[in-house]
Amino acid sequence: MQLIASDLLEEARGLSIPFSVGGIVLGLLLWVFGWRAHRFWIVLGATVAAGLYGLHTQAEPGPRLLAAGLLLAVAAGLLAMDVSRVAAFATAGAGAWFAVHAVVPAFHEPLICFLAGGIVGLYLYRLQIMLMFSFGGVLLAGYSALLLIEKCAQTKFDAAGWAKTNYVGMNIGIVIATLVGVAVQGQFDKWYRERELRRKQRALMALSDLEREHIRSLPKTGWFGFMRQSA
Repeated sequence: MQLIASDLLEEARGLSIPFSVGGIVLGLLLWVFGWRAHRFWIVLGATVAAGLYGLHTQAEPGPRLLAAGLLLAVAAGLLAMDVSRVAAFATAGAGAWFAVHAVVPAFHEPLICFLAGGIVGLYLYRLQIMLMFSFGGVLLAGYSALLLIEKCAQTKFDAAGWAKTNYVGMNIGIVIATLVGVAVQGQFDKWYRERELRRKQRALMALSDLEREHIRSLPKTGWFGFMRQSA
């Protein structure tokens, strides 16, 4: 199994240098900021994918083509965050079924595997999102880097042939880079939350005692916007 497919490299051969560099930069951004900006990436991805699908479904160019693509993109962007956990449930469930079927082919209980995997996926939602963005970023950066090397190499370099010959080492490198990306995202998220906590503490320390007491006495909002009395 090739994680970086040689046939895709063949199709993308000749990609311009700015697009290759942009792919590397975008892959690194996903690798580092995947979890912290996952809402942005999910909404952006759903909007772009739905917009392209809406444009593809209209055979004739014109106002209908633009309206279909634009409306579908806006609708997908608005719904993306609400259905993200549903997508995570479905992805984890399907992955669990394929994994069990590959290890134990005689076990024919797809519903049990799907539901169990989906529930585990929801409990590990944060880890699943980190893995997904880290893996996607590594793949995008890997494809873009190979195409860039092929474009800029002084000697003839066949990226597709090289990837096909060295796929075992590349697969191991991609797995290791994905796990490192998960660790990087976790550390960055921890640093960001600690920085925000320190900023709030400094802001509270700058307030007078009377102002702090007034903030603590404000009623807190409970579920569904109803006010609940402070303790």
